[in-house]
Amino acid sequence: MSTSLNTRRPAEAETGATARTAQTAPKGLLPVVLTATFMTALDIFVVNVALPSLQGDLGAGPAAVQWVMAGFSLALAAGLVTAGRLGDRYGRRRVFGLGLALFTLASTVCGLAPTAAALVGARVAQGLSAALMGPQVLAILRTAFSGAAQARAFARYGLTMGVGAVFGQLIGGLLIRADLFGLGWRSCFLINLPIGLAALPLVRRSLPESRAPQRPGLDPVGVLLVTTALTGLVLPLIQGPQLHWPLWTGLCLGGSLALLAVFAVHQHRATTTAAATATTATTPLVDTRLFRDRAFSAGLLAQLAFWLGQGSFFLVLALHLQFGRGLDALGAGLVFTAIGLGYLITSNTTHRVTARLGERRTIALGGLLMALGLGLLALTANSPGVRWLAPGLFVDGLGMGLVIAPVTSVVLAGVEPRLAGSAAGVVSTVQQVGGALGIALIGLVYYGAGDLAAAFGRSVLALAVLELVLVGLVRFLPRGAHGAHGAAEAHRVHEAPHEG
Repeated sequence: MSTSLNTRRPAEAETGATARTAQTAPKGLLPVVLTATFMTALDIFVVNVALPSLQGDLGAGPAAVQWVMAGFSLALAAGLVTAGRLGDRYGRRRVFGLGLALFTLASTVCGLAPTAAALVGARVAQGLSAALMGPQVLAILRTAFSGAAQARAFARYGLTMGVGAVFGQLIGGLLIRADLFGLGWRSCFLINLPIGLAALPLVRRSLPESRAPQRPGLDPVGVLLVTTALTGLVLPLIQGPQLHWPLWTGLCLGGSLALLAVFAVHQHRATTTAAATATTATTPLVDTRLFRDRAFSAGLLAQLAFWLGQGSFFLVLALHLQFGRGLDALGAGLVFTAIGLGYLITSNTTHRVTARLGERRTIALGGLLMALGLGLLALTANSPGVRWLAPGLFVDGLGMGLVIAPVTSVVLAGVEPRLAGSAAGVVSTVQQVGGALGIALIGLVYYGAGDLAAAFGRSVLALAVLELVLVGLVRFLPRGAHGAHGAAEAHRVHEAPHEG
């Protein structure tokens, strides 16, 4: 690991309660932050089920329906890097609590929206609120836990993300079928109200406050550049496939890449200046010294490869089940439980597998299982009944459970606590951009095929190849559980782990 990241001067020590050892982390910490993680993951996927009924109820046109989905994802992706800095500056617990309160309020507005326009606006507010929470969750897990306790915390984070994603469609189908109080699709959003109200009072009691030292600056130029660039990148990726890639989508993509290059140069200069002057006046939004750390830079590539396949796989599977197989939303959600069963089995034991095999081998094993499961799905794409899809889905779920937590923790484990917010914002952004890019790319494969069965078969084969790319990227990760620094830390804490 680079000396600039691994050596901490007294003035750079992390401020707040999370600078203490892992044993002091409050026991209520994980339930609170993972509740927010579950709510965010659920609201990304549950809306797929609600779209048909809300379209009829609100009289929404195709453009409005697209923006119900796109508004959330766009706001979330564009706000993550800036939100990471806000947590570093004003306190991660404070920003997390603000995000949770706003998310609960925005969810309520979504559920009560009288028009499609009001719903779209509330979905954008939801996405911004989720962006405030996301980096704080990862930064809190990085700074409040260490060693074996940190591995368990990230394993539970991965479990929560997967449960929200895998079971989101089933939960939405059940809520709409139950039609609680005659709310129909609105219950998919209003379900967040009691959950959020229950979690909010626990934030101050259960979460230790932490922030970067010396209150780093907000870097307004960097905020403007990265927000504009990510908006220009994610918007055409979301809208392009449905609109058959008009000219403006290509212009947006080209412009966003140019702005990202300008942002990178600006951040590097700000990092160099800040290091030379030891002041916070020129603090970069993203400290580019992070990328000197092999675990961080190679881990981001592994993150990108993994998330390229996740959102796109759920999309093509949902399309295949509902249009190719003629299932309704609840029936399709029930098929998703085959993935969920495999996922629950491995995600609950990932920290033990990682302790035995190391993160590199665990991620590689998970990638190979996912490739195998996707290969089985390609072979059964034309099977007469959906039950023949279950083995492939189950094996794919086993692999997912072995990848999500280690591929996240390996990126953050060696990052200094003072840079945790910045690093978490980058990781969260890669997850969201990877998901949007994967959907756009797999859409070319899916819609470019002939019949629906062939489209599904070709898509899952392409995704299987992507998982093999993930396995190949693992060799660039550092050896050991968390690299040299993290492995020593894990050994030190192993004798007295804290469950949180």
